[in-house]
Amino acid sequence: MVKISIRMVSHGKSKQKESLKENGQDIRLLILHNDNVNTFEHVIETLCEVCDHAEDQAEQCALITHFKGKCDIKKGSLQELLPIREVLVTRDLSVTID
Repeated sequence: MVKISIRMVSHGKSKQKESLKENGQDIRLLILHNDNVNTFEHVIETLCEVCDHAEDQAEQCALITHFKGKCDIKKGSLQELLPIREVLVTRDLSVTID
């Protein structure tokens, strides 16, 4: 059995950015927001295709988003995350980069 760890960010924005810059890198988070429109199947399929998530990981992200309102689905530089965000938006998902 493969265990998948998903880190939920529950601190304010300033704390998030401080902790993500500790290693001297500007690491950002791609955040999926609950929209009450898309089906779980659509979200899971999209996360697998676009973000290269395993099906279990995508399912966990979809559930966390449903119950908590948002979930960080990928981290990286702004340059890495912008094209991924654009594809997710074209697939009708609500995502932001923090």
